[in-house]
Amino acid sequence: MEIHPKITPIYQTSVFKFEDLNELELYFGEPGSRYLYSRNGNPNSDELAAAVTQLEGGAGAVATGSGMAAIFAAVMAYCEAGDHVLCAADIYGGSSALLSQELSRLGITVSYVPFADLTANLAAHAQPRTRLLLCETISNPLLRVVDLQAAAEATHALGLKLVVDNTFASPILTRPLEHGADLVMHSVTKYLAGHSDVTAGAVVARTPEDAARLRQIGTLFGLTLSPMESWLAVRGLKTLRLRMEAHCRNAQAVAELLVGHPAVGEVFYPGLSVHPQHQLAASQGGGRFGGMVSFRLADDTTEAVSRFMRACQRFPFAPSLAGVDSSLSYPAGTSHRALTEEQRQELGITAGLVRLSVGIEPADELLADLQQALDD
Repeated sequence: MEIHPKITPIYQTSVFKFEDLNELELYFGEPGSRYLYSRNGNPNSDELAAAVTQLEGGAGAVATGSGMAAIFAAVMAYCEAGDHVLCAADIYGGSSALLSQELSRLGITVSYVPFADLTANLAAHAQPRTRLLLCETISNPLLRVVDLQAAAEATHALGLKLVVDNTFASPILTRPLEHGADLVMHSVTKYLAGHSDVTAGAVVARTPEDAARLRQIGTLFGLTLSPMESWLAVRGLKTLRLRMEAHCRNAQAVAELLVGHPAVGEVFYPGLSVHPQHQLAASQGGGRFGGMVSFRLADDTTEAVSRFMRACQRFPFAPSLAGVDSSLSYPAGTSHRALTEEQRQELGITAGLVRLSVGIEPADELLADLQQALDD
């Protein structure tokens, strides 16, 4: 009996069989026509890569074991020993730690560029062997919005590549390749998978040549995502648009509540008209602003944050983001813990800064919980 499944089965196998040497030669002669070993690719990871490629409007992608693996693959696609990377100062702390602590051991150096210089003064930071600029569409954790078109123009004018981490925005809000980026990466763990039950990453290339290079790196460094994790991520992708609409709607309501509360000193959300890049975010995001909200308590201390965390019922302290269930995180103690106190202060990551990942629960329940926690 021939079976025709509606969805792709999980190919939970590390290796694939060949009938004869002719079939083996087809594998090497026609990439993608056969499977040999799951590290080289498997139907599930290829399905995820193809889906994210379509979402981002790229030429090809590689699915990786995590978002960090995706960043590593993106940098290695363009860099070798002796090369130099420019990185936005406003970026996930794990990304900066990878660049500064680990890639430096491979002879790849990094310089951090202030937000204001990403488009207006990028040349002042470039070196003879600078190869790329790495930035985030919406920065972690203060939600600054990069002008991707201007960043691409500034980068390409210097002969560099633009690599964009699109995790906070997702391709539902912004597709960086359409604005001139060369590679776009995701922590698929977050919005793309969406249910806090998978760890994965992906890098999408604008050109077929870069896509082939990414696949080579994924294979040789052993970064390829497993079949089960790939299957879970593809399942999550099917509701991405619906989830993002709910995340954005709830986050807007949360941000507006926080702005008016006396216990809150400052709110960071691109959907607020007072946000410095509000108009840019509206244009680049199609009028949607994402599901992440950060705020600084008026009592800018760790003690105040602890009291707030203990009082919250619907926002558990869980230092990740983008699941269907809301959560909160503490950047100074988690995502940016590896930075020095001086570095955190320069970026505005103070003791009283809280980052909310706003889920898709009923908005009135989330607002009531935040109200009582702030009133406590």
